[in-house]
Amino acid sequence: MKNFSHLLDRLLLTPSRNAKLQLLQDYFGQTADPDRGYALAALAGSLEIANVKPAVLRQMMYQHMDETLFRLSYDYVGDLAETIALAWDDQQHSSPATATEHPALSDVVTGLQQMGKANAVKQLSDWMNQLDSSGRYALLKLVTGGLRIGVSARLTKQALAQLGQVDVTEIEELWHGLQPPYSELFGWLLHGQEKPSQQAAAPFRPAMLAHALVDSDRDKLDSADFSAEWKWDGIRIQVSGEAGTRRIYTRSGDEVSQAFPDLLDAVDFQGTIDGELLVGRQGDDGHIEIGSFSDLQQRLNRKTVSKKLQASHPVIIRAYDLLWDGRKNLRNLPFSERRKHLQDFIPLLERSRFDISPLIEFNSWTDLAERRDCLPHPAIEGVMLKRWDSHYVAGRPRGLWFKWKRDPMIVDAVLMYAQRGHGKRSSYYSDYTFGVWTSDNVLVPVGKAYFGFTDEELKQIDTFVRTNTVDRFGPVRSVAARPDFGLVLEIAFEGINRSKRHKSGVAMRFPRISRLRWDKSPREADTLSSLETLLS
Repeated sequence: MKNFSHLLDRLLLTPSRNAKLQLLQDYFGQTADPDRGYALAALAGSLEIANVKPAVLRQMMYQHMDETLFRLSYDYVGDLAETIALAWDDQQHSSPATATEHPALSDVVTGLQQMGKANAVKQLSDWMNQLDSSGRYALLKLVTGGLRIGVSARLTKQALAQLGQVDVTEIEELWHGLQPPYSELFGWLLHGQEKPSQQAAAPFRPAMLAHALVDSDRDKLDSADFSAEWKWDGIRIQVSGEAGTRRIYTRSGDEVSQAFPDLLDAVDFQGTIDGELLVGRQGDDGHIEIGSFSDLQQRLNRKTVSKKLQASHPVIIRAYDLLWDGRKNLRNLPFSERRKHLQDFIPLLERSRFDISPLIEFNSWTDLAERRDCLPHPAIEGVMLKRWDSHYVAGRPRGLWFKWKRDPMIVDAVLMYAQRGHGKRSSYYSDYTFGVWTSDNVLVPVGKAYFGFTDEELKQIDTFVRTNTVDRFGPVRSVAARPDFGLVLEIAFEGINRSKRHKSGVAMRFPRISRLRWDKSPREADTLSSLETLLS
């Protein structure tokens, strides 16, 4: 645990991506099996310790510390693992006979996985007594699964790829057929052993991503070299079927099959489709009417989905590309050829669940810009451009695919509430609720934003919140917000929909703070009626 805790500490305090990659490579290269394999699983989000949940940890602390004091401490620190690690009393709980011993990471993982809940809590408490605050923090992060150290699963795999001098796509394609502690993977990457075979049916095929199109790009590119299609406001998804196995993946390779059983039932084919997950209902004429992103949100981040929700919010795939047709890999073909295969493939599938993203006819960039400015559906957020001759290349290669999103909508809103963040932001009020004025001159919340500001601006907002708090609701502070006093935030967002879940009746898509308007009085902020005019 000691080396793992040092790794987490250094990753948390290291902002540079390249420096994080080096730290990961050093750890994986210097740590023996199986510890490094379990560390990899924890960093990549594939480690399961089902019998220790946050509620169990809270109950454990209530036995050692006054409950009210712990809640106040948690409110101040903002992170459960960090709060417990700091609050654990070394003198009261240490065991002299074992205080200098550090359990191995592999012993912690395998031990907890094999224990019942009661024994797991007792063992966890014993280990906490053996570790310092840094070790306790790492232990608790390990068992809760939420590391929050600025390291994604793909960054972890990238570090492995660089260490083993292979392409990261090779690791990603093998990933879902491997299990912790990944001894075969490390044997191949570091010890010259045979590459693991692809053991998972319907594997993930690493996604190809696009660069944002800027004005200078259009001056260098010939519009005749590119196809265009609408960029739908959903979730990029890969659907794969092989030998009776059906899987649904996010664009980063996380499997989400169980969240969409209605779609999974329709995967009765051999092949791999790259497309957009949307809420869609088929009409009597066979046409699929696409719902808003707010509709799709009802289906996201759920472990189980009721039959009622499946019926009220059915999901579909709007297909962009075909990567494998059940017989051969199509990724090395140019897009123009893959498109022909896609047009032949999709009509064979369940029409209520799969359709094809139509191409846009255009003659010039000017012509396409005019179409982009007059989007035909509220669920479209821009245009996708793909070179006709582009192969399907994993990652974000330059010059092949571009996304040309519509310009964001902008409103001025007033800061109403603030809450502490998590991780490195746990000492700052960094999560903000903002509102606009009703016709009765009352502020009503319309959204929340967590980013878009610099570190210096974060400090400025945090000072404003602490200085102008007028009420507290647990971890949330209400701040002064009157027509003559308050903080105006310029909010950029991608779209707006009606919402029965929000008091204002509207919900923003992807809001973020674009500017702090210290120069504006709150009475100059926008009104709810002005937001309603933006509804599609």
